Amino acid sequence: MRMSGCALLVLLPLAAAAQTAAPGPSAAGAAKAPAYVTHAVNDPARAADKKDDVRRKMADVMTFTGAKPGDTVMELLPGGGYWTRVFSQVVKPGGHVYTVWPDSTKPDSKSWASWEKLVKTPHYADVTMLREDMNRPHAPAPVDIVFTSENYHDLHDPYWGPNKQPVDIAAFNKAIFAALKPGGVFIVTDHIAPAGSGTRDTDTLHRIDPAVVKQEVEAAGFVFDGSSDALLNPKDPLDVKVFDPSIRGHTSQFIYRFKKPAK
Repeated sequence: MRMSGCALLVLLPLAAAAQTAAPGPSAAGAAKAPAYVTHAVNDPARAADKKDDVRRKMADVMTFTGAKPGDTVMELLPGGGYWTRVFSQVVKPGGHVYTVWPDSTKPDSKSWASWEKLVKTPHYADVTMLREDMNRPHAPAPVDIVFTSENYHDLHDPYWGPNKQPVDIAAFNKAIFAALKPGGVFIVTDHIAPAGSGTRDTDTLHRIDPAVVKQEVEAAGFVFDGSSDALLNPKDPLDVKVFDPSIRGHTSQFIYRFKKPAK
Protein backbone atom coordinates (compact mmCIF):
# COMPACT_ATOMS: atom_id res chain seq x y z
CA MET A 1 0.00 0.00 0.00
CA ARG A 2 2.94 2.31 0.55
CA MET A 3 5.21 3.54 -2.22
CA SER A 4 8.90 4.29 -2.09
CA GLY A 5 9.86 7.64 -0.59
CA CYS A 6 11.36 9.06 -3.81
CA ALA A 7 8.37 8.09 -5.93
CA LEU A 8 5.94 9.56 -3.44
CA LEU A 9 7.71 12.89 -3.29
CA VAL A 10 7.65 13.46 -7.02
CA LEU A 11 4.44 11.81 -8.20
CA LEU A 12 1.85 14.37 -7.14
CA PRO A 13 3.82 17.61 -7.65
CA LEU A 14 4.71 16.64 -11.21
CA ALA A 15 1.22 15.53 -12.08
CA ALA A 16 -0.36 18.61 -10.54
CA ALA A 17 2.03 20.96 -12.29
CA ALA A 18 1.75 19.50 -15.74
CA GLN A 19 -1.53 17.58 -16.10
CA THR A 20 -0.40 16.65 -19.59
CA ALA A 21 -0.36 12.88 -19.42
CA ALA A 22 -2.79 10.34 -18.07
CA PRO A 23 -1.97 9.53 -14.45
CA GLY A 24 -0.24 6.26 -13.71
CA PRO A 25 -1.63 3.52 -11.47
CA SER A 26 -3.10 4.81 -8.24
CA ALA A 27 -0.96 4.28 -5.17
CA ALA A 28 -4.10 3.24 -3.33
CA GLY A 29 -5.51 1.27 -6.26
CA ALA A 30 -2.30 -0.71 -6.57
CA ALA A 31 -3.20 -2.45 -3.31
CA LYS A 32 -6.21 -4.72 -3.19
CA ALA A 33 -8.88 -3.41 -0.87
CA PRO A 34 -9.01 -5.41 2.37
CA ALA A 35 -12.13 -7.49 2.91
CA TYR A 36 -13.39 -5.15 5.62
CA VAL A 37 -13.19 -2.19 3.22
CA THR A 38 -15.04 -4.10 0.50
CA HIS A 39 -17.67 -5.14 3.04
CA ALA A 40 -18.12 -1.54 4.21
CA VAL A 41 -18.35 -0.16 0.68
CA ASN A 42 -21.00 -2.74 -0.19
CA ASP A 43 -23.05 -2.06 2.93
CA PRO A 44 -26.73 -2.05 1.83
CA ALA A 45 -27.39 0.88 4.18
CA ARG A 46 -25.43 3.18 1.85
CA ALA A 47 -27.19 2.17 -1.35
CA ALA A 48 -27.90 5.82 -2.18
CA ASP A 49 -24.16 6.59 -2.16
CA LYS A 50 -23.13 3.75 -4.46
CA LYS A 51 -23.69 5.76 -7.65
CA ASP A 52 -20.71 7.97 -6.73
CA ASP A 53 -18.24 5.27 -5.72
CA VAL A 54 -16.52 4.85 -9.09
CA ARG A 55 -16.18 8.58 -9.64
CA ARG A 56 -14.97 9.26 -6.12
CA LYS A 57 -12.79 6.12 -5.95
CA MET A 58 -14.22 5.17 -2.60
CA ALA A 59 -12.44 1.82 -2.25
CA ASP A 60 -9.08 3.23 -3.37
CA VAL A 61 -9.23 6.21 -1.04
CA MET A 62 -10.46 4.18 1.93
CA THR A 63 -7.70 1.62 1.40
CA PHE A 64 -5.12 4.40 1.21
CA THR A 65 -6.21 5.81 4.59
CA GLY A 66 -5.23 2.55 6.24
CA ALA A 67 -8.41 2.52 8.32
CA LYS A 68 -9.14 -0.89 9.86
CA PRO A 69 -11.37 -2.53 12.48
CA GLY A 70 -10.84 -1.08 15.95
CA ASP A 71 -9.50 2.28 14.72
CA THR A 72 -10.71 5.65 15.94
CA VAL A 73 -11.26 8.26 13.23
CA MET A 74 -11.79 12.00 13.44
CA GLU A 75 -13.46 13.26 10.26
CA LEU A 76 -13.39 17.01 9.75
CA LEU A 77 -16.30 18.79 8.06
CA PRO A 78 -18.13 15.60 7.02
CA GLY A 79 -20.72 17.20 4.75
CA GLY A 80 -23.41 14.73 3.80
CA GLY A 81 -21.64 11.78 5.41
CA TYR A 82 -20.48 10.01 2.25
CA TRP A 83 -17.14 9.02 3.80
CA THR A 84 -18.54 8.74 7.32
CA ARG A 85 -20.86 5.89 6.49
CA VAL A 86 -17.99 3.77 5.17
CA PHE A 87 -15.57 4.67 7.96
CA SER A 88 -18.26 3.63 10.43
CA GLN A 89 -18.43 0.13 9.00
CA VAL A 90 -14.68 -0.24 8.40
CA VAL A 91 -13.78 0.42 12.05
CA LYS A 92 -16.28 -2.11 13.40
CA PRO A 93 -15.93 -3.80 15.79
CA GLY A 94 -14.47 -1.67 18.53
CA GLY A 95 -13.73 1.52 16.58
CA HIS A 96 -15.35 4.94 16.56
CA VAL A 97 -15.84 7.89 14.22
CA TYR A 98 -15.93 11.46 15.54
CA THR A 99 -17.35 13.93 13.01
CA VAL A 100 -16.26 17.51 13.65
CA TRP A 101 -18.37 20.50 12.63
CA PRO A 102 -17.24 24.13 13.06
CA ASP A 103 -18.84 25.90 16.01
CA SER A 104 -18.55 29.24 14.18
CA THR A 105 -21.40 28.51 11.78
CA LYS A 106 -25.05 27.74 12.34
CA PRO A 107 -25.76 24.29 10.96
CA ASP A 108 -28.19 24.15 8.07
CA SER A 109 -31.38 22.86 9.67
CA LYS A 110 -31.98 20.19 7.03
CA SER A 111 -28.39 18.93 7.13
CA TRP A 112 -28.27 19.02 10.91
CA ALA A 113 -31.52 17.08 11.18
CA SER A 114 -30.12 14.51 8.78
CA TRP A 115 -27.02 14.09 10.94
CA GLU A 116 -28.97 13.84 14.15
CA LYS A 117 -30.97 11.06 12.52
CA LEU A 118 -27.80 9.29 11.40
CA VAL A 119 -26.12 9.23 14.82
CA LYS A 120 -29.35 8.01 16.41
CA THR A 121 -29.54 5.09 13.99
CA PRO A 122 -28.28 1.86 15.63
CA HIS A 123 -26.35 0.99 12.46
CA TYR A 124 -24.20 4.10 13.06
CA ALA A 125 -23.98 3.91 16.83
CA ASP A 126 -20.20 4.30 16.52
CA VAL A 127 -20.52 7.82 15.05
CA THR A 128 -20.46 10.94 17.26
CA MET A 129 -21.13 14.56 16.28
CA LEU A 130 -18.87 17.27 17.71
CA ARG A 131 -18.98 21.06 17.29
CA GLU A 132 -15.57 22.59 17.73
CA ASP A 133 -13.43 25.67 17.23
CA MET A 134 -11.64 24.87 13.97
CA ASN A 135 -8.49 26.54 15.27
CA ARG A 136 -8.16 23.67 17.73
CA PRO A 137 -10.28 20.65 16.73
CA HIS A 138 -9.92 17.61 18.94
CA ALA A 139 -11.61 14.38 19.92
CA PRO A 140 -12.40 13.02 23.39
CA ALA A 141 -9.47 10.60 23.09
CA PRO A 142 -6.41 10.29 20.80
CA VAL A 143 -7.31 8.98 17.35
CA ASP A 144 -5.63 6.81 14.73
CA ILE A 145 -6.74 8.78 11.68
CA VAL A 146 -7.82 12.33 10.90
CA PHE A 147 -9.51 12.69 7.53
CA THR A 148 -10.83 15.63 5.53
CA SER A 149 -12.03 15.69 1.94
CA GLU A 150 -12.33 18.79 -0.27
CA ASN A 151 -12.29 21.11 2.74
CA TYR A 152 -8.72 22.07 3.56
CA HIS A 153 -8.73 24.99 1.10
CA ASP A 154 -11.76 26.51 2.83
CA LEU A 155 -9.84 26.86 6.08
CA HIS A 156 -7.89 29.71 4.46
CA ASP A 157 -11.05 31.72 3.77
CA PRO A 158 -13.23 33.87 6.06
CA TYR A 159 -15.83 31.27 6.86
CA TRP A 160 -15.01 28.57 9.40
CA GLY A 161 -12.81 30.42 11.86
CA PRO A 162 -14.06 32.38 14.89
CA ASN A 163 -16.08 35.43 13.85
CA LYS A 164 -16.03 34.19 10.25
CA GLN A 165 -12.29 34.78 9.99
CA PRO A 166 -9.84 32.42 8.27
CA VAL A 167 -8.71 29.54 10.45
CA ASP A 168 -5.26 29.88 12.01
CA ILE A 169 -3.68 27.20 9.82
CA ALA A 170 -0.63 26.74 12.02
CA ALA A 171 -2.81 26.28 15.11
CA PHE A 172 -5.17 23.99 13.20
CA ASN A 173 -2.43 21.64 12.03
CA LYS A 174 -0.81 21.59 15.47
CA ALA A 175 -4.20 20.64 16.94
CA ILE A 176 -4.53 17.79 14.44
CA PHE A 177 -1.02 16.64 15.36
CA ALA A 178 -1.96 16.68 19.05
CA ALA A 179 -5.23 14.81 18.41
CA LEU A 180 -3.45 11.85 16.81
CA LYS A 181 -1.84 8.90 18.53
CA PRO A 182 1.90 8.51 17.86
CA GLY A 183 2.12 6.89 14.43
CA GLY A 184 -1.34 8.15 13.48
CA VAL A 185 -2.06 9.66 10.07
CA PHE A 186 -3.69 12.79 8.68
CA ILE A 187 -5.31 12.31 5.27
CA VAL A 188 -6.07 15.38 3.11
CA THR A 189 -7.78 15.34 -0.28
CA ASP A 190 -8.58 18.55 -2.13
CA HIS A 191 -9.04 20.20 -5.51
CA ILE A 192 -5.72 21.02 -7.23
CA ALA A 193 -4.76 24.59 -8.13
CA PRO A 194 -1.88 25.33 -10.54
CA ALA A 195 1.62 24.81 -9.20
CA GLY A 196 2.97 28.01 -7.68
CA SER A 197 -0.47 29.54 -7.07
CA GLY A 198 -0.27 29.07 -3.31
CA THR A 199 -3.57 29.99 -1.66
CA ARG A 200 -4.59 32.46 -4.38
CA ASP A 201 -7.54 30.37 -5.57
CA THR A 202 -8.95 29.06 -2.30
CA ASP A 203 -11.88 31.49 -2.13
CA THR A 204 -12.48 32.06 -5.84
CA LEU A 205 -12.00 28.66 -7.47
CA HIS A 206 -12.07 26.55 -4.27
CA ARG A 207 -8.70 25.04 -5.13
CA ILE A 208 -5.31 24.96 -3.46
CA ASP A 209 -1.73 24.31 -4.54
CA PRO A 210 -0.76 20.87 -3.11
CA ALA A 211 2.72 22.16 -2.30
CA VAL A 212 1.23 24.68 0.13
CA VAL A 213 -0.71 21.98 1.94
CA LYS A 214 2.40 19.85 2.26
CA GLN A 215 4.41 22.78 3.60
CA GLU A 216 1.75 23.81 6.12
CA VAL A 217 1.11 20.33 7.48
CA GLU A 218 4.79 19.40 7.75
CA ALA A 219 5.39 22.63 9.69
CA ALA A 220 3.29 21.15 12.51
CA GLY A 221 5.67 18.22 12.90
CA PHE A 222 4.13 15.74 10.47
CA VAL A 223 6.17 13.58 8.11
CA PHE A 224 4.93 13.19 4.55
CA ASP A 225 3.92 9.53 4.28
CA GLY A 226 2.51 9.03 0.80
CA SER A 227 0.26 10.21 -2.00
CA SER A 228 -2.26 8.65 -4.33
CA ASP A 229 -3.13 9.67 -7.88
CA ALA A 230 -6.53 7.95 -7.72
CA LEU A 231 -8.38 11.27 -8.12
CA LEU A 232 -6.13 12.96 -10.65
CA ASN A 233 -7.85 14.08 -13.87
CA PRO A 234 -5.53 15.29 -16.65
CA LYS A 235 -8.51 16.87 -18.42
CA ASP A 236 -9.05 19.37 -15.59
CA PRO A 237 -7.53 22.73 -16.67
CA LEU A 238 -7.12 23.67 -12.96
CA ASP A 239 -8.13 27.27 -13.64
CA VAL A 240 -11.93 26.99 -13.44
CA LYS A 241 -14.17 27.01 -10.40
CA VAL A 242 -14.85 23.53 -9.04
CA PHE A 243 -18.59 24.17 -9.37
CA ASP A 244 -18.35 24.94 -13.09
CA PRO A 245 -20.59 22.47 -14.97
CA SER A 246 -17.68 21.56 -17.24
CA ILE A 247 -15.71 20.02 -14.38
CA ARG A 248 -17.96 19.68 -11.33
CA GLY A 249 -17.62 16.24 -9.79
CA HIS A 250 -14.55 15.49 -11.88
CA THR A 251 -11.90 17.90 -10.64
CA SER A 252 -8.32 16.76 -10.35
CA GLN A 253 -7.56 16.14 -6.69
CA PHE A 254 -4.49 15.27 -4.68
CA ILE A 255 -4.58 12.77 -1.83
CA TYR A 256 -1.84 13.22 0.76
CA ARG A 257 -1.06 11.17 3.83
CA PHE A 258 0.95 12.64 6.70
CA LYS A 259 2.18 10.70 9.72
CA LYS A 260 2.75 11.76 13.30
CA PRO A 261 6.14 10.26 14.24
CA ALA A 262 5.90 7.30 16.57
CA LYS A 263 8.46 8.91 18.87
